[in-house]
Amino acid sequence: MLLFVARRLLYLIPVLIAVSLLTFFIASLLPGDLAYTILGDQATPENVAALRKDMGLDQPIWIRYFGWLGNILQGDFGRSFRTGQTVLQAVAERLPVSLELMILAEIMGLVIGVPLAIVCAARSGSAFDRFMTGSAFAMLSVPAFLSAILLIYLFAVELRWLPATGYVPFAEDPAANLRFMVLPALTLALAEWPGIMRVLRSDMIATLQEDYIALAKAKGLKASRILFVHALKPSSLTLVTITGINIGRLIGGAVIVETIFALPGIGRLLVGAIYTRDLIILQGVVLMVAAGFVIVNFIVDLLYAVLDPRIRHGHA
Repeated sequence: MLLFVARRLLYLIPVLIAVSLLTFFIASLLPGDLAYTILGDQATPENVAALRKDMGLDQPIWIRYFGWLGNILQGDFGRSFRTGQTVLQAVAERLPVSLELMILAEIMGLVIGVPLAIVCAARSGSAFDRFMTGSAFAMLSVPAFLSAILLIYLFAVELRWLPATGYVPFAEDPAANLRFMVLPALTLALAEWPGIMRVLRSDMIATLQEDYIALAKAKGLKASRILFVHALKPSSLTLVTITGINIGRLIGGAVIVETIFALPGIGRLLVGAIYTRDLIILQGVVLMVAAGFVIVNFIVDLLYAVLDPRIRHGHA
């Protein structure tokens, strides 16, 4: 198992280097001059030239990249020219909000998708199965911003059960925090459960046709035990993959959802950095988010090894 983990960790190094390259060069290719943006009305040719030299913007792009990467390896992701706040401070303030949103959304998606997948697999071809499959296709075509608007109209405007916008930290008032987070998390969950349901349903239908399932039925085991003990775990490998990939989808969805629901998370930080052309914050946050996504996929690889011993022993 240790060899398996070490091998996967080695694979992370070139991936993280590639992520840093893409992050830096894409941000550097954005139109405009950072020196002009920082100086604003004081952007005289002399001031611009002095600031570009001070920030190293007059150097070749590959020298700037290695200097930026060297600072990152020392824990210095840069400082916002607009607020004076470091990237690490900005992320530390907003990361708990985005993590809570993504965790709640993933839990809701699993709570909705997994039971439906099990029921559909057990009743494959039934009217309920066909209805839920069609509903999943329909939900996949609904964008997150439309779901958010519909949920706000229904639960905040018409029923007045939940607030439409705002945020209360969990440490201050857990109940109020959850009330503010329900609609944003449900918005993301509505986009996640169809994929979870369809993938797990397909895998469970295939698993239920295996010989050992027929043997379990012949032994007289209860249908619930067969579904939850003998069929669910072998069918969960693809579900684990989908859950890991969903983290990237949730990050993308959080940019829209946090803006609509006025949540002070990473998504709104990115949007604000784009609007104000705060490239230092933009580069640092994008790199940290991308690195987090890579690490999540590494954790998914480890979960594979836990669920299927053949993987960690190199036999599958």
